[in-house]
Amino acid sequence: MNAVRRGLGNGLVQAFLVVIGLVWLTPLAGLFLSSLRSSQDSASSGWWTVFSSPGQLSFDNYSALLKNSGMTQAFWNTVLISVPATVLVVVLAALAGYAFAWLDFPGREAVFLVVVALLVVPVQIGLLPVAKLFGQLGLFGTIPGVVLFHVAYGLPFAVFLLRNYFAEMPKEMLEAARMDGGSEWRIFTRLVLPVGRPAIASLAIFQFLWVWNDMLVALLFADSSSQPLTVQLQSQIRQFGSNIDVLAPGAFVSLVVPVVVFFAFQKHFVQGVMAGSVK
Repeated sequence: MNAVRRGLGNGLVQAFLVVIGLVWLTPLAGLFLSSLRSSQDSASSGWWTVFSSPGQLSFDNYSALLKNSGMTQAFWNTVLISVPATVLVVVLAALAGYAFAWLDFPGREAVFLVVVALLVVPVQIGLLPVAKLFGQLGLFGTIPGVVLFHVAYGLPFAVFLLRNYFAEMPKEMLEAARMDGGSEWRIFTRLVLPVGRPAIASLAIFQFLWVWNDMLVALLFADSSSQPLTVQLQSQIRQFGSNIDVLAPGAFVSLVVPVVVFFAFQKHFVQGVMAGSVK
């Protein structure tokens, strides 16, 4: 009887999760099907009508999207912003996290306290001062300017996360490596980084998703030649309607890339979350 109850309970949980998954995937499916329909079909009927009229579907919108120089340039601008902003944050945070966790230097605790205090500073507070500074430095309206802003505001959380993760590593393991003649750099690259890979992968996913989907920072710091996909899509919205034949495929492409990145690093992401919960 207990086995039957457990089986029924597991079946109900699985059915509930399937329903939640279908509800979550419905907007994504609707967006994909809308991206395969013409603007006339989208204006006259809903995307669900494709199940009764599959002849509406075509890849003409994607062909037009590839020929749209503004959208393609915005896509590559997004890549040029997201990848460096993610790599720089991960590299700098890993170095700083190891230093705060295992290296003794004057003022270590005070500096780390300042880093933690920066976590409570809203992004909106720094927009205008940093914009003025970038204007004086010639970085305003450029891709490096957008990257630097994301790196600056992503580092406090990244350093805090990796420092706490690295600090949980067994002290004896690092001491044994030092006794064997290992330098700090060798210990960091050959020991700390492989052990901390789950946390680093989780941080990379969060940072990439944040930067890829950002519009506020790009809307202020990027000009027409350096604006990412989010700003370009927003500019495609017309006053009396939506340019659905451009917006739907562009939005789907913008959505697919983060999904692919997440599933590519899903294994490491789950390991990082589980390790953090155990610790």
